[in-house]
Amino acid sequence: MGIKTYNPYTPSRRNMTGSDFSEITKTTPERSLLVSKKKTAGRNNQGKITVRHHGGGNRQKYRIIDFKRSKDGVPATVTAIEYDPNRTANIALICYADGQKSYILAPEGLKVGMKIMNGKDAEVRTGNCLPLSEIPIGTMVHNVELMPGKGGQMVRAAGNGAQLMAKEGKFATLRLPSGEMRMVPIECRASIGVIGNGDHNLINYGKAGRVRHMGVRPTVRGSVMNPNDHPHGGGEGKTGIGRPGPTTPWGKPALGLKTRKAKKHSNKLIVRRRNGKAIK
Repeated sequence: MGIKTYNPYTPSRRNMTGSDFSEITKTTPERSLLVSKKKTAGRNNQGKITVRHHGGGNRQKYRIIDFKRSKDGVPATVTAIEYDPNRTANIALICYADGQKSYILAPEGLKVGMKIMNGKDAEVRTGNCLPLSEIPIGTMVHNVELMPGKGGQMVRAAGNGAQLMAKEGKFATLRLPSGEMRMVPIECRASIGVIGNGDHNLINYGKAGRVRHMGVRPTVRGSVMNPNDHPHGGGEGKTGIGRPGPTTPWGKPALGLKTRKAKKHSNKLIVRRRNGKAIK
């Protein structure tokens, strides 16, 4: 994917950038893989805001993505690379030899016409999905399962990839994009390669209206509100929040408070946290 700039005929256009969608080969989605998407943002049936900072935005349909990749031994051909408004990654439309169609996350380097395969007998090649037990150490993977058969839950965003670092006993050790080292059951599946559309994070939206098109409404700082609207509000001029730490509008601690449970069951699977500290 490339980044395109715009002719600055207005101030907001001057620094605006966007994707050139050079990888996209098909602009209309496969209708059999579309479902309607109910809006759950903004106001409820009483007209009260129940979800802050969400609302509006362009209409979207959800594309059904095959995260499980459980159709083993049947070769599939990549027929198109498409844009998905629900995620940062592009998606690939594949057609199996028996005629079934599905969407998968499009890894970097996947082209129309390429053949892909699922299962333990598949080659270690970009786009193929295998159990971690069959993948060589050092390989970059994405769409990683946390439990066998549940479907990929980790490493699904644009430009991300996890590296298989070790295999020992019933577990494989992965280095995640955050730097965390985590053990995953070795029967779990993962797709080979790094997710495409890696330049996604370089896009400069340029103006507020473009973010509104995504369904994001404005966020107002608590420190510029009145005391009856937010605990940070009040005071003359630019005043401090007057509290030991920042809070939500309802007085709960926020911004940096650790919310992970100390005895969470998956702690024993984390070898090293993303902050570099080892789990004891």
